Amino acid sequence: MKIQDMKSPKGARKPKRRKGRGMGSGRGKTGGRGNKGQKSRSGSKRTFGFEGGQMPLMRRIPKRGFRPREKKEYSIINLEKLNIFKEGTYITPSLLKNKRLIKTIKKPIKILGKGKLKKKLAVNADSFSMSAKAAIEKTGGSIERIKKVP
Repeated sequence: MKIQDMKSPKGARKPKRRKGRGMGSGRGKTGGRGNKGQKSRSGSKRTFGFEGGQMPLMRRIPKRGFRPREKKEYSIINLEKLNIFKEGTYITPSLLKNKRLIKTIKKPIKILGKGKLKKKLAVNADSFSMSAKAAIEKTGGSIERIKKVP
């Protein structure tokens, strides 16, 4: 069988329903929009959450706390996960991505101090917790912060 000989199963492809083409079509006169009102007019668009002039739900419910507009989300890695690398490895964001320790290199990377580090490593990341920094230097490794170009 060739691709040009293939056909859709019967009933899979229906013709487009043509609205406003006479009373006999079943979709004549108002074309399925009903009688009068905002939604029956041409060009009618309403914003998300619009409730006909009533105070929308998202504005009625109380808001709590502080939500920063530009929240910085980090890709977090604990020290215990770095033990998979060989002694003396220079750890970069791309290496962490290849080993699937982080999902993306677009987010800044933060190393946290959970667990024990058993190897001497050179770690390159955006941020380090105080305990992680101390643990890396204790094993004889080094830390290097990524310098972001504005």
